[in-house]
Amino acid sequence: MRPRLLIVALLSLACLVAPTLPAQATGPLTGRVIALDPGHQLGNSSHTSEINRLVDAGGFRKPCNTTGTATNGGYPESTLNMSVVNSLKSRLEALGAKVYLTRTVESRSLWGPCVDVRGRYGAKVHADLMVSVHGDGAPSSYRGFFVIRPALRRGWTDDIYTRSGVLQQYVRAGLDSVGLPRSNQYAGGLSTRSDLGTLNWSDVPVAMVELGNMRNTGDAARMTGASGRAVYAAGLARGIQRYLTR
Repeated sequence: MRPRLLIVALLSLACLVAPTLPAQATGPLTGRVIALDPGHQLGNSSHTSEINRLVDAGGFRKPCNTTGTATNGGYPESTLNMSVVNSLKSRLEALGAKVYLTRTVESRSLWGPCVDVRGRYGAKVHADLMVSVHGDGAPSSYRGFFVIRPALRRGWTDDIYTRSGVLQQYVRAGLDSVGLPRSNQYAGGLSTRSDLGTLNWSDVPVAMVELGNMRNTGDAARMTGASGRAVYAAGLARGIQRYLTR
């Protein structure tokens, strides 16, 4: 074979076997950055000195973190939070978002992060918003989810107060849309808190959601089942997407 023909043949073969690179994932949330905070940590209960250390929670001192609650059957809140957030992360990434977590594993050997670190995390990763995921431990007669926004505190939350209120409404609407019941303890499934470091320290729009009451039989059944946790994640994803694309 002539040298020129040989070169052409080899180049043609290379084109046939060259790997096809996957296209970069795109979607309605492409270019958006989201911070998620799975509340507590499984190892908090065995690191009491660390989590009881006082930190600045927004101009006042509070313990670094708490152990969280659990169902009557012993299913830990931190495990619920991590499971829902991992599912939520996958859903948001499938929509094109970049998602960062304040903690990435559920471990008995780890503790924290502290509430002030969690609160600052959204700004650290240049997020468009942050959602902190929790389960409540109220008396068993209470049931359903509620969404918390930060109170208006000059010098702390005044820069994100209004936008956080909008985010709160969209998160509630997302959970409504998948058929989850609102809290029968907080009117309309909404609450405002001035004493939560995770909210006070945030410099991006932030909302904290209590998915339900872990001491209520109905809520606990949903939380301890994979299908129930998937419903929570679907509702949160829908609320976040609608907030960012409104």
